[in-house]
Amino acid sequence: MSADPYATLGLKKDATADDIRKAYRKIARTSHPDLNPDDPVAEARFKAASAAHDLLKDPDRRARFDRGEIDASGAERPQPQQRTYRDFADDPGNPYRGGGARFGDFDDSVDLFAEMLRGQRGAQGSTGFSARGRDIQYSLTVPFLDAMRGGEARVTLVEGGPVEVKIPEGAEDGTTLRLRGRGQPGMGDGPPGDALITLTLQPHPVFSREGDDIVMILPITLDEAVLGAKVEVPTIDGPVSLTIPKGVSSGRTLRLRGRGVKPMGGTEKGDQRVELRIVLPPKIDEALAEFMTGWKRDHPYDPRAGVKA
Repeated sequence: MSADPYATLGLKKDATADDIRKAYRKIARTSHPDLNPDDPVAEARFKAASAAHDLLKDPDRRARFDRGEIDASGAERPQPQQRTYRDFADDPGNPYRGGGARFGDFDDSVDLFAEMLRGQRGAQGSTGFSARGRDIQYSLTVPFLDAMRGGEARVTLVEGGPVEVKIPEGAEDGTTLRLRGRGQPGMGDGPPGDALITLTLQPHPVFSREGDDIVMILPITLDEAVLGAKVEVPTIDGPVSLTIPKGVSSGRTLRLRGRGVKPMGGTEKGDQRVELRIVLPPKIDEALAEFMTGWKRDHPYDPRAGVKA
């Protein structure tokens, strides 16, 4: 991944969340491995864009990167060690350095306090201090259909090794799953933190999601557009039959009720919207050309009559 995730996505640091999402999807549409088999350059570009998107789409991680607390891979950067009161005690400019009690004179008291604390720990078996463990952030890329239909994926945790994660039906890009107690151990009697797994959906070559609807473009032939037809259409739950009415134009959208996504926690599915696109044959032969010439002469019409500046 590039040292600068903004540069990887072709963005500046003031990019909005919408800019980041659009830039990632643009790269994914052209460089996804499913669309570019055996193209290592496209695969590398897609992986770099995915990693950059994972970092920048999370406001907290993006802010930490901008502050220099983590690097482009999300790893912690070493921070400058803060000076304590002891570091300032012997500074030449300290007005309280000479005469009277100095900070260094409290060493015996500090040692005594530490000894008392150790004695308390020995007597009670604990320091009495407890703190919850820190949460650990993970990113997981899942296939589009697994997110729409629900599924499982394996994640390797820093604390605990590999674990099977349930992908809920209707999961969206950016959904965060919480595995309770799988983060860093707590201190004393404090409970462990959680593992927070943020999902990134792989783009699908046919389907996209808008709200609870599934959207796709369906190519149809010239004769199907003119005469109408029954055709097979893929959905996220399997193929179904769709009736193409006579005389449709490219851009006409047909709706398959209840063939969309059931949102997480919801009960009703959205619809599937099918946009029709007329595709001419790869070669226009003489028979079709002669027919269209005669038809145009006998049936003139202007589809652009109302298109004016």
